[in-house]
Amino acid sequence: MARVAFYAPMKSPDSPTPSGDREMARNLLRAIAAEGDKVELVSQLRIYDKHGDAAAQDRMRQTAQAEADRLITEMPHDTAIWVTYHNYYKAPDLLGPAVCRARGIPYVQLESTRASRRLTGPWSTFAQAAHDACDMADIVFYHTANDLITLRRDKPGPQVLAELPPFLPLSELPAAATCNGPMLAVGMMRDGDKLASYQILAETLAHLTGDWRLDIAGDGPARNAVRELMAPFAHRVRFLGQLDRAELLAAYDDASLFIWPGVNEAYGMVYLEAQAHGLPVVAQDRPGVRDVLATGVHPSVDQGPRGLAARAQSLMADPAKRLAEGARARAHVSARHLMASATSRFWAAARPLLETRT
Repeated sequence: MARVAFYAPMKSPDSPTPSGDREMARNLLRAIAAEGDKVELVSQLRIYDKHGDAAAQDRMRQTAQAEADRLITEMPHDTAIWVTYHNYYKAPDLLGPAVCRARGIPYVQLESTRASRRLTGPWSTFAQAAHDACDMADIVFYHTANDLITLRRDKPGPQVLAELPPFLPLSELPAAATCNGPMLAVGMMRDGDKLASYQILAETLAHLTGDWRLDIAGDGPARNAVRELMAPFAHRVRFLGQLDRAELLAAYDDASLFIWPGVNEAYGMVYLEAQAHGLPVVAQDRPGVRDVLATGVHPSVDQGPRGLAARAQSLMADPAKRLAEGARARAHVSARHLMASATSRFWAAARPLLETRT
């Protein structure tokens, strides 16, 4: 069994702030360790520049150099491989390449993205660092077909590109929901893409007819804006707030369907969770989102809220259709998006790197 160094520059899996990025990092730690390999989070250093601040980037590069020097000296001598999760132009891996060169160990990336248009402008040095780190990787695991496009375009000759679909940290599916009760939406309440999804959701609700209800799970700094969007439907919408894991699972069990537009979602773990519970999904056909959706004809972005409303209305009117789509969704998640599949895919590609160095 191997000792694995794990690092997530954008957000440590130990971060106290919940997010899909943190959850995916935690899931990856578990999946990589599932066969008995020892996986260690080797650094908590956060490398993330949200605003394109050159001075901040310079400071982070200096801090990263000192941290890399420390790891080169202090990292256990039997560390066999380095794995970095989520290398991109705002959060480049400034540790892994230096450490791997000095220690002579394989370098692997998970969810690395290339953004050539960022090689000029305020993130140019960070974007170049992300490209350089991606170039050095022996294997890059991609989660979505959209990521593969640029990874394949810029791939150095010997680099391996391997698919590792987003997954749930489960060995088996939870019990199936009955698909009765209210619709359910789950999303953090913050400005930007999340609030844009809530805006589309509110516009969708305006087109619905009949006796519908909606539960919303989530909280955040934009909660007042979300509540204002939902004010015209106050008698039909219930705010559940931020739920813990058990409460969220209960919300899936109580729902009839899952609805979330998915503006600029990388893929959206909530879609996998909802489908694992057997809920049909109402979402727009967007990059990333489509990589995790199993069934149903999902409306295009061009169809707007009316398209989402039409799909939601058809599901609400047909309990048998909800159950059938939910069953197909569960089968899809079971076959492709559980932890055993992720573990198998990761080590099928990564284990040969270790064997060539023994």
